[in-house]
Parts: sequence; structure tokens; C-alpha cells
Amino acid sequence: MVDAVSKASSPVSGALGGGAEKGMGKTEFLKLLVAQIQNQDPLKPQTDTAFVAQLAQFSSLEQQLSSNKFLELVATQQQGLANSADMSLIGKTVTVKGGTINYDGEGLGTAAVFKLGGAAQKVTVTVRDANGNVVRSMELGAQAAGKVNAIWDGKNESGTVQPAGRYTISVDAKSAEGSPVNVEQESSGKVTALTFASGRATMVLDSGESVPTSEILRVAQ
Repeated sequence: MVDAVSKASSPVSGALGGGAEKGMGKTEFLKLLVAQIQNQDPLKPQTDTAFVAQLAQFSSLEQQLSSNKFLELVATQQQGLANSADMSLIGKTVTVKGGTINYDGEGLGTAAVFKLGGAAQKVTVTVRDANGNVVRSMELGAQAAGKVNAIWDGKNESGTVQPAGRYTISVDAKSAEGSPVNVEQESSGKVTALTFASGRATMVLDSGESVPTSEILRVAQ
């Protein structure tokens, strides 16, 4: 009988000691508590003090579970409000982190904007098409730290005007000592749609690129 009592009471002790942190709910807690009472040694019943202590721990567990549900509800409501506010971005032009551009194919050129974290002795701008093929490589020479506007004329190395579409701009910058210089790139596009598949808003730009709203740097009408 003593062995049976020991086996029945052991899980309850574990629950009181830290089972709540492992995902134990109040239903499981009550089942273990009832099992301990049913299997206790009648010659050595549980003391009032110990029983009251276990009930107090159960009450604390129930309050913690209620608080967690309330916080989850508040977080869901706040995310819903944020998503509703993001809907106002549709139709607006946003500048985001990254090097994707949407070229119109008219041969008038387009700007690739980036920011150098320090002075660079050599800056190379590479344009790639949607398949990753290199279309144009441009050497800009020495550039001071700060914002740089590099203009791509819309042509490849042979001078042929490229078709309209999505292109990627990558920048490689080196200091006078030959060490890499930090580069922060920007790209712009009009927001055509928003998706909420991950619970947070992701913009779909007219370039076809999907960008989280957290990547926005500027918004224009």
C-alpha cells in the first residue's frame, strides 16, 4: 500500500514543483491531486497544512493560465489594429531596404540608391535580370561616406536597351586599404497588395517583390 501511495503522490509533487512550466493545465493538476487523495495511506492521511498548500499552488497556476490567455488576447487585438493601419499603404510608393528595381524598358535610365558606411576607394554596381544574369557592371570610382545615387541607363554592356522588368542591383565597395565598406541599399515601388499569411503585414510591390512592412524607410503618395 505504501508503494502505491508513493507512486501516486510523486507526480503531484512534480506538478507542484515545476510541472506548470512544462505545459501542465489545471485539469491535469486536479486529476493528480485527486489521485493522491484517493491513494493516500488511511493510517497516515495528508495533513491539512500540506493539502491547503497544494490548493494554494493550484489557485496560483489557474491565475497564471488566465493571465496568459488575457495577454494573448491583447496581443491579437493589437496586431489586428496594426494590420488595419497597414491597409492605408495600398497605392502608395514606399522606399524599402534592398536592391530590387522595376525598370520601364524605355531606355531613360533608373536610379540605384545606396548608403556607404564609410569612404570607399572603389565602388562597383552590378545589375542583374530576373534570372540572375549580369546585365551591366558599372565602376563608380571613389565615393565619400553617405548616400550615393548611381544611374543605370537601362542598357547592357553592348549598349542594347533592356526590356522592362524586375532587376536587382548589388553594390560592392572597398576602402583604400582594400577592406569591405558597409553598404545599405534602398529600392522603391508602389504597394499593390498586402498579405497577412504570417500574421503580420507583407507588402506586394509593383515590381513583384514581397517586403515586410518593417522594412519601410519612407512612404510617399
